[in-house]
Amino acid sequence: MQSLIGTGVALVTPFKKDFSVDIEALQRIVNFSIDGGVEYLVVMGTTAENATLTNEEKELVINTVIDVNKGRLPLVLGVGGNNTMQVVEELKTRDFSPFEAILSVSPYYNKPTQEGIYQHFKAIAEASPVPVILYNVPARTSSNMLPSTVIRLANDFENIVAIKEAAGDMAQALKLIKNAPKDFLIISGDDMIALPIVLAGGAGVISVIGQGYPKEFSEMIRLGLNKKAAEAFKTQYFLSDCIDMIFEQGNPAGIKQVFQAMNIAENTVRLPLVSVDESLAARLNEFVKNSIK
Repeated sequence: MQSLIGTGVALVTPFKKDFSVDIEALQRIVNFSIDGGVEYLVVMGTTAENATLTNEEKELVINTVIDVNKGRLPLVLGVGGNNTMQVVEELKTRDFSPFEAILSVSPYYNKPTQEGIYQHFKAIAEASPVPVILYNVPARTSSNMLPSTVIRLANDFENIVAIKEAAGDMAQALKLIKNAPKDFLIISGDDMIALPIVLAGGAGVISVIGQGYPKEFSEMIRLGLNKKAAEAFKTQYFLSDCIDMIFEQGNPAGIKQVFQAMNIAENTVRLPLVSVDESLAARLNEFVKNSIK
């Protein structure tokens, strides 16, 4: 799917100081990302703090992004969970006409076997009216979707078109790139190794830092796709300290501090997450201040 090549950004849900959803800030973030040149937007991923949003708030965020986007970029919707039947029910009842694909995380907490993971995504593939991007993030799910399971799913279901690979394991990413079917996309879910994955044959990234530095990060990925490694690594090294910092005390607390430093949104997160401490806030503020030309 050509529309999923390049940089997608996993949008945050900005909150006001009273913890209510900040629609105006969300509009600013969407426009900032689009104007910066990213290729697509991901709504209701982990970075959106969807675990602490009510159903009404989720719909408010989804509809706001659709309205602001105005069809300018492809949209991907996060639809996943550890209750397979519940995910399938949403796939059968929601209107997916605004969306290019869904991003569906490997089941968390239950810790299924590889066969359980396969059967979960088999049910999703059979129910989904749009293409499916698998999402492997062992640090959050406590289970690793092995390359053999991913490749089995990719071969068995035409509408499973990609994986967001966020194991942080370059060797595992290389196995996927080497062995996946021809048109199956390996998308980095890790900002720090997105460029190496792209240079090795990956299709791009679903990024967190990309919404804070959309112009720089998306251009870096395009340079990587065009195998202009030396030029691309200049941006990698420019952003590397900030990438480390935004994940130092959890996501999305770090990227929200970047947005506050840019006067785009508050740095408010909902419990059980907390905002970054004063030391990290100062370091991120300094990076942002020095990065603005």
